[in-house]
Amino acid sequence: MTICENNVAKIEIICKEFNYDKGELINVLHKTQTTFGYLPEEVQQIVAQNLNTSLAHVYGVVSFYSFFTMTPKGKFPINICTGTACYVRGAEKVLNEFKTLLKIKVGETTKDDKFSLSNLRCVGACGLAPVVLVGEKVYGRVTLDGVQKILDDYNES
Repeated sequence: MTICENNVAKIEIICKEFNYDKGELINVLHKTQTTFGYLPEEVQQIVAQNLNTSLAHVYGVVSFYSFFTMTPKGKFPINICTGTACYVRGAEKVLNEFKTLLKIKVGETTKDDKFSLSNLRCVGACGLAPVVLVGEKVYGRVTLDGVQKILDDYNES
């Protein structure tokens, strides 16, 4: 990704909103990812410069937290919870069904950039296990048949 001056300015505005405080790095990265959809190295460099911290520190935070991504996500990011309750109730089978139907692996995006697939450790909705999130929408007690129904909802839009 090549960063144009307009996008550099957007990152600088975000950093300014948090008073260029390196203690606010996670908040800066969160808002920056919301703006650009992901955090490629070029974006991380600009954040590091503005917060007067090292690129290694920024990269360490981005790579540590699973919420952050350095690759573009699909229009509809799909996250399957694989925490204990979800796993016991069949999350692995649900995840495999998504992989089969979308023809992608975890961490990949479909060729049309419509869907990306990830897994999470816990979303805190254990009573609804297994849980799938599409964007911010939560689907609970997802069955293998339910996987196709979820995809159909987004293929119609």
